[in-house]
Amino acid sequence: MNKVRLNVLGISYSQTQSGAYALVLNEENGERRIPIIVGGFEAQAIAIQLEGLHPPRPLTHDLFLNFATAYKINITEVIIHKLEEGVFYARLVCDNGVDATTIDSRTSDAIALALRFGCPIYTTEEILQKAGVVIDFEKESPATKQTRTEKPLSKKIKEESEFTFLDIDELQKALEEAISQENYERASLIRDELNKRRSKEK
Repeated sequence: MNKVRLNVLGISYSQTQSGAYALVLNEENGERRIPIIVGGFEAQAIAIQLEGLHPPRPLTHDLFLNFATAYKINITEVIIHKLEEGVFYARLVCDNGVDATTIDSRTSDAIALALRFGCPIYTTEEILQKAGVVIDFEKESPATKQTRTEKPLSKKIKEESEFTFLDIDELQKALEEAISQENYERASLIRDELNKRRSKEK
């Protein structure tokens, strides 16, 4: 198998399926990207790890990590090995120090676990040829560029203004409250504001 390493580029709302999210992977040494539609729960599990947030209670994928660690089982790599009728299939390669075992997994779960175990994610050249896309922003029309940037920019301004009048202690308290309420989207915004304030202080 000719494996190609992938990195998690990010997650965004799906423009085609209501309540779903688009998880975007890109090849490590190339320009092709693979968009994968995932559910809200899986998107949250991936986003939490990408944002470096720590829930007060372990989520399902955190529990899997804790369980595997307790029994000295490690996931050494994730392989997205098949694409059939628009559905991606993945495998977890597990190792307990004696035997290596391959386990089937939904791709969204496999990626959420890969991020927690810190293991590489691979796919095949065949799948990249089928599903990989290259986004060339230079070829977009001015109208398309404006549509693509207007919403995120206006949302960003609204989000930033919400925390403008809070000091660092208040922001820290709001962050802890958001995490305790498991509102991880809000927590990531507060964390970004805290990081920005602290970088200005240095």
